[in-house]
Amino acid sequence: MAHDTFRAGDLTAIIGDNAASGMHRAGYNGLWSLTHRTEPANLFVPTVAGLNFEHIFDGDRIDKDKTQRVFFEPRHAPMTLRRLSATEAELHQPPTPTFHLESWTRFALSAPHYVDMSFRCRPTQHAFAHGYIGLFWASYINAPEDRSMYFRQGGVWQQLCTQRHNDESTVRHRDDKIELRFSERYPQALYRNLSPLRYDEPFYYGLFRNHTVILLFDRVEGIRFTHSPSGGGGNKELQTTNPAWDFQYIVPKYEVKKEYGFRVRLAYRLRCSRADILREVNTWRKQ
Repeated sequence: MAHDTFRAGDLTAIIGDNAASGMHRAGYNGLWSLTHRTEPANLFVPTVAGLNFEHIFDGDRIDKDKTQRVFFEPRHAPMTLRRLSATEAELHQPPTPTFHLESWTRFALSAPHYVDMSFRCRPTQHAFAHGYIGLFWASYINAPEDRSMYFRQGGVWQQLCTQRHNDESTVRHRDDKIELRFSERYPQALYRNLSPLRYDEPFYYGLFRNHTVILLFDRVEGIRFTHSPSGGGGNKELQTTNPAWDFQYIVPKYEVKKEYGFRVRLAYRLRCSRADILREVNTWRKQ
């Protein structure tokens, strides 16, 4: 089973692995589609996905050909989907060919408008050259009028809409002092380019048509926000680009066979005030 449909409250999601099906292209996993009761359009670019496990990186390993099987290893490595209930599914990826990382990603829908994702992984070999594990997720948003991500710094709302791909794209927490090493030959990437902005609280939001999309994280340690104005390609009909609202999870030091992970909640609701967004944050913290 490459994909299946799940419903709860206002949301309908198609969750799938890396297989191709219909207009959905091979190599994109996670939320193939997410729609709201009041908005029939897919929040994500229909050919790709959201909460897509995109990169495993160590700042050293690179592709020796044009397949990009190392750069996009989670997209290429085998992955299976298991339906757990009418509202819950799990993707399992056995140890990958290059980094030998095994992972489990569980998605659970709940009313009125939530998708909860829990991720855990286990390095099975000492395969990370610079001693850290870098993991990256991409959400390709379907041609929103406002391509920005919003978060808080110093008690003030900040707006991030990068000028171009790989340009000051990654926002770290105010206390994040992790300095990732990259070998001289390592290519440019969103996670290499740092913004001067910092975030205080582990959440950000964006606007899609008449709706608000909020991503809330259960920690600040290792979590970085990333933006691209055009990561999802172009939309010729609307004469705009599809931004990527992304995030990273960094494990600065690791032990083989030890599990690491985090949780994130995606709230997809009718357009709301910033006060309502902060109420969502407080509800998440209490849980």
